[in-house]
Amino acid sequence: MARVLVLGTRNVKKRREIEEILGDLGLELRDLSQFPDAPEVVEDGVTFEANARKKATETALALGEWTLGEDSGLVVPALNGRPGVHSARYAGKQGDDAANNARLIAELSPLPADRRAARYVCTAALADPQGQVHAVVDGRCHGVIVLQARGAGGFGYDPYFLIPEYHKTFGELSAHVKHALSHRARALTKLRPVVRSLLVAS
Repeated sequence: MARVLVLGTRNVKKRREIEEILGDLGLELRDLSQFPDAPEVVEDGVTFEANARKKATETALALGEWTLGEDSGLVVPALNGRPGVHSARYAGKQGDDAANNARLIAELSPLPADRRAARYVCTAALADPQGQVHAVVDGRCHGVIVLQARGAGGFGYDPYFLIPEYHKTFGELSAHVKHALSHRARALTKLRPVVRSLLVAS
């Protein structure tokens, strides 16, 4: 029977991305929608790492399962690092992509393209069923924010996040290409050998 790894998210699109990146390890990947009693972890950390650790630890302890906690977001230097850890709720409501993007574009519209540099950041933490964190990794992807949405792929800020080398946004790139470039893919690539040694090889 395959070992279970709980993905500490209720975001269906994020779950699909993680499944596409880690799905070949032979684990049974479950998200929190399959655990009605899973706690709502309050993401009150001031860093991505703090939130990732908290999600992993609290969820693992509550469910008694190996858990991947992940926190990610968009960092814009010209906005003093905003939206940062508040990326999913930048406009106030959790997960309102349209409102979050509208606020971001409103704030960046007065700035020239050379001041709209941005980076996606992802930090992932792996905790055992006792809540002990065994690994923390991060990944980054650098780009530029465009003022008009391009493409319907991805989620969050993806249609506005341009990869200059490809002349396309994450909303326009195929899932295959995005998973080779993205902050989440880079973080999870670092985590793969740890997951393999602790859950697959054991």
